[in-house]
Amino acid sequence: MKTKKVVEIGGVGEVLLERSRRAKHFNLTIKSMNVIRVAVPPGVSFTDAELFARSKKDWLRKHLEKIEVMAREIEDAVTVYPTDRKAARQVLVCRLNQLSEQLGLPYSKVFVKCQKTRWGSCSMANNINLNVNLVRLPQELMDYAIIHELVHTKIKNHGPRFWELLTHFLPNAAELDRELDRYWVLLGDFPGTEP
Repeated sequence: MKTKKVVEIGGVGEVLLERSRRAKHFNLTIKSMNVIRVAVPPGVSFTDAELFARSKKDWLRKHLEKIEVMAREIEDAVTVYPTDRKAARQVLVCRLNQLSEQLGLPYSKVFVKCQKTRWGSCSMANNINLNVNLVRLPQELMDYAIIHELVHTKIKNHGPRFWELLTHFLPNAAELDRELDRYWVLLGDFPGTEP
């Protein structure tokens, strides 16, 4: 049985129809400017999936235009760093170590990954994962993302105690968090899906 099919939708471009065992219903996601995906539940035909995608043409066009505008807006603010993992790792690990020492927030290990949905994460063992694209952000946003993960070495959730400690280190944390959201196009994934 075929697991993928690509269809062309005028004014939108190529749309990947892909079977997913986890999908309970159609799930339309814009992964980047060039990747639109429909998760197709088991037992549902690609014909029905294509009809669904075509019915969302206006939604897709609206959000593709929004992504394009956002990408242009952030273009000038993006730092020109090589985005290969080795070069990014050097920059990120150096800054992580500086901030860890400065704030008194030690961590266990660090990994630099090409993540597509998040800027970073902190495991229960205090291992920190940082996104390679952090090096392309303005310095204050890169620092914010790193400090955010360092605070998770103390508090593993995003509850009031987490935000209290984060704000202790960065009084403008909420503002930085909102600003960082503007740069999601660097991750290559559209946050959220069509309802």
